[in-house]
Amino acid sequence: MKSNNLGSRMEGKTFVFPVRVYYEDTDAGGVVYYANYLKFAERARTEFLRHLKITNSTFQERHGLAFVVRHIGVDYISPARLDDMLDVCLTVTKVGGASLEGVQSIKRDGQLLLTLNIRLGCMKLAGGPGRFPNDIRDILRAVETPIEE
Repeated sequence: MKSNNLGSRMEGKTFVFPVRVYYEDTDAGGVVYYANYLKFAERARTEFLRHLKITNSTFQERHGLAFVVRHIGVDYISPARLDDMLDVCLTVTKVGGASLEGVQSIKRDGQLLLTLNIRLGCMKLAGGPGRFPNDIRDILRAVETPIEE
């Protein structure tokens, strides 16, 4: 298991990013506001790419491309609360020429709180769809874990 200074790590081919729930993340009852889970998931995806030595800024500057969210399906199972320590997990399930699919989950002490099915696209900064450069696609495919159907 490799880790970085944020405590994120790879567990097999699953990336795990720890997040603490702060007051600003919660509603008046101390429960995480539903939209903030999407922020946690976005941070995990960004750190996952950084772990693979792909930064969004370099991807944009060097290739003129950006990752964009095409679809997210969320299943809320159980709430997180103020001061909880969460693990935001990401498993890449399919890498195409211009898209990436994956499953994210958020857990507290191993208890599943939320699942997200995601599909990201590759877009040209000038507009319109783009394709992943071969080196980026190869890096992403190295951590791909296809789902058995």
